[in-house]
Amino acid sequence: MKADIEKLTGIATQVRRDIVRMVHQCQSGHPGGSLGCTDYFVALYFHVLKHNPDFNMDGKGEDLFFLSNGHISPVWYSVLARSGYFDPKELATFRKINSRVQGHPATHEHLPGIRVASGSLGQGLSVAIGAALAKKLNNDDRLVYSLHGDGELQEGQIWEAALFAPHNKVDNLISAIDVNGQQIDGPTEKVLSLGNLRAKWEAFGWDVLETNGNDLAELIPTLELAKSRAFKGKPIMILMHTNMGHGVDFMMGSHKWHGVAPNDEQLALALAQLGDSTNDY
Repeated sequence: MKADIEKLTGIATQVRRDIVRMVHQCQSGHPGGSLGCTDYFVALYFHVLKHNPDFNMDGKGEDLFFLSNGHISPVWYSVLARSGYFDPKELATFRKINSRVQGHPATHEHLPGIRVASGSLGQGLSVAIGAALAKKLNNDDRLVYSLHGDGELQEGQIWEAALFAPHNKVDNLISAIDVNGQQIDGPTEKVLSLGNLRAKWEAFGWDVLETNGNDLAELIPTLELAKSRAFKGKPIMILMHTNMGHGVDFMMGSHKWHGVAPNDEQLALALAQLGDSTNDY
């Protein structure tokens, strides 16, 4: 299926508008990583995944997605809403009491599209591996996808899972890392250097790809290549180089926007850069 880059770019712009408006209205949330990963989510849900907005927890016969770095929930909620899982108007309740769209995704609120609570960093890869093994046991030939932050790789559980998956030939798993070089306390290089990520994951036995996560014309072919390399004995890891805050110039590249909401003036500046408001919730 050939990707309509122009259409997907328009969807990504809308999602970015959703993100900055959501975190602004409650003055809480994580815009930086959400903006940086927008193109990945749009590529997944509007082009790559076989999924059904008529949601069921088992997802039999569907591709599954797990968000490990759950603090970037605004981008996931927006994409779920825009792809038909629930009404985009519900995004206006982000982080409010009794809302289904809380700061970190959870199953307690029964929000369609969410299969596991996430945000306790380091756990998502283990969850994704378990789901991938379940699909194998059920003779379900669909794929499991997961997304992780680069700062999250400082959690030890990630590397236990990284050893487990190749050893057990979990080759129906396509994971990705948001390599933006930033985490809550500063640049990853200063907080705790991650070294050569490609060499690390290859040494652990993964099939590793790299891509520009903010260029749909490069990102989509990489995701399609990853699919073509599934079921060949190795789990797949995509090192997705992104720019934190992508799309809003004063947020780009700075860890300071990891978990800070824009004020009224900053929101207006961001929305002016992001353009068309026709489909705002």
